[in-house]
Amino acid sequence: MLINQEVFERYEKKYMLSGEQYKALNKAIEGRFMPDRYARTAINNIYFDTEDYRLIRQSLEKPVYKEKLRLRSYSLPEPDSEVFIELKKKYRGIVYKRRIDLSYKEAYDYLYGGKELSIDSQIKKELDYFMDFYGGLKPAMYIGYDRTAIDSIEDSGLRITFDSNIIWRSDMTALSDGRFGERLMDGDTILMEIKIPHALPYYLCRVLDELEIRQCSFSKYGMAYTELINRKGKEVFCCA
Repeated sequence: MLINQEVFERYEKKYMLSGEQYKALNKAIEGRFMPDRYARTAINNIYFDTEDYRLIRQSLEKPVYKEKLRLRSYSLPEPDSEVFIELKKKYRGIVYKRRIDLSYKEAYDYLYGGKELSIDSQIKKELDYFMDFYGGLKPAMYIGYDRTAIDSIEDSGLRITFDSNIIWRSDMTALSDGRFGERLMDGDTILMEIKIPHALPYYLCRVLDELEIRQCSFSKYGMAYTELINRKGKEVFCCA
């Protein structure tokens, strides 16, 4: 059974790029970055939430502290495929992520069926507490996208990802249901995330400024949820 555990603590800065900005940026930072160990991946996520979407509603209010739970895979999983359960928290701009990798069957049985995980660790305890605290969590949204990731050659803590072809759906919310959904953004827009444990290096700040690439606040799940309530009406998700 797969039981690797990972903990991340870093800043994540987001930017929306046009196709032209993406090309210009890659040219400007050529020689400073290299493809990371995953390079190009097709990411699939299931976000879990309460019946009334409490987690994402709170997140969209931009509180000092927010958290989310998702199941992630890098392929359409079979029962024994590797997947990741991720607990992501953000406090005062710093992102803390805990994740464990398991077989799809064990992760599915835990998240969908309430079956106990057969491991004993701090991350497992945090997951159990999260599930118990919110109670009745359900698979709320599928979000998939294509990702290109690069690592800085000069700074081992600096990583940039580019997400494109972002799709979503609010039904058939199992990873094994397949990779399909509606487009979340139009045209050739690309979401860039810069992940770093400290301030951005000067040269990168200068490049972003010259290309007029501005930091923004963006949540894939948040945007998909907003689209959902715009279609179905806010009353659908009001508390009883």
